[in-house]
Amino acid sequence: MYFASDNSAPAHPKIMESLQRVNEGYTGGYGGDGGTNHVRDMIREVFEAPDAAVYLVTTGTAANALALATLVEPWQTVFCHPTSHIEEDECGAPEFFTNGAKLTLIEGANGKIDADAFRSHAKITGQLGVHNIQRGALSLTNVTEVGTIYTLDEIRTLTIIAKEFGIATHLDGARFANAMVALGCTPAEMTWKSGIDAVSFGGTKNGCMGVEAVVLFDPDKAWEFELRRKRGGHLMSKYRYLSAQMEAYLTDGLWIKLAKHANAMGDLLATGIKDVKGAKFNHPQQANMLFCGWPRSGHALAQAAGAMYYAWPEAEHPETGPDDELLTARLVTSWSTTPQDVARFLELIAG
Repeated sequence: MYFASDNSAPAHPKIMESLQRVNEGYTGGYGGDGGTNHVRDMIREVFEAPDAAVYLVTTGTAANALALATLVEPWQTVFCHPTSHIEEDECGAPEFFTNGAKLTLIEGANGKIDADAFRSHAKITGQLGVHNIQRGALSLTNVTEVGTIYTLDEIRTLTIIAKEFGIATHLDGARFANAMVALGCTPAEMTWKSGIDAVSFGGTKNGCMGVEAVVLFDPDKAWEFELRRKRGGHLMSKYRYLSAQMEAYLTDGLWIKLAKHANAMGDLLATGIKDVKGAKFNHPQQANMLFCGWPRSGHALAQAAGAMYYAWPEAEHPETGPDDELLTARLVTSWSTTPQDVARFLELIAG
C-alpha cells in the first residue's frame, strides 16, 4: 500500500532488461553509442517532429532547468503557477541555470494558470524598459502539481497569449504520459500542435530508473542546449544507459501502457474514497495523483497497517485529535500499484 510517490516505484522489468542488454563490451561515450541516434529518432517519431532536437538527462530538475535556460536570458522572467515544480521543488535550479532569470508566479484554480491573469502580467512586464525584468518564457506543468490536467484548449489559449507577447512556452512533463492518456490525445497535440516550444518528457515517474528527455521543437536551439548541458554537468559519459531506458520505454507503447495503469489505479482509488464517510477532495482527480481528506480514525488504521503516503500539508496532522477530524493527504499511484493495494487501503480508511 505505497501511495507516497510514483518516484518510489521500482523500474519496470523491461527497462532493467534493456540496461542489462547494453551492459556488454565497449561503445562510444557522451551519446556516441549506436543506440542513441535510434532513440532520438524514436522520440522524434513519437512527437511527429522530424527536425526536433532531442537530448537525454538523468533528472527532471536538469531537464526543466536546462530547457528554460535555453529559452530565456538572465534579465527575463519565467511565468509559472505558484504550485509549479520549478517554483516549489527545485531549490532555485531554474534561476541558477538561467544565471538569474526571475520566476513570476501566476495564480489560477486547481494548479492551472488563469489565462486572464497571465495576460495581465504579460502586458505589464517590461513596461519601463531597461529598468524592468523582461518577458521570457511561460512554463506549464501537465499533470499539474495538484493532480489536475490542462486541456488542449487551455494549453492553446495560454500559448496564443504567450506568442502575442513574444514569450516562448515550456511544458514540464514529468508526468507527461499520465496527462496524455487522460486527455486521449497524441504527444504532438499536447505540445507543438498546441503552441509548446520545448518539453521535458518524463520517464522516471512512469517506470524508468532515471531518464528524462528534453525536446526542443526549434532545432536552432540545439547547440546552445548542448553547451549548457555540458557546462552544467549533465552530459552523461555512459550515455548508453540513458538511451537503453528510453528505448525500452517507447518500444511497443510500454510508456502508454504504464501510464494507463497508473491512471486506472488513481481512478479506482478516487472512486472508493468518494464512498468513505466524511471524505473530501481538495482538487479534481484527473490522473494518478489525488489530494483529499478523510477522518483521522481511517488514517490511524491505514498507517498502523503500513500504508505509506504524505500528509498534505504535513503541519495539518497533529498526533492527537478527534477521530472524526478531517485530515488531508496526497496519494499517488504508479505503474506497479495493484487493485489489491487499493482495495486494502480503502477498506482500512473506511474503518
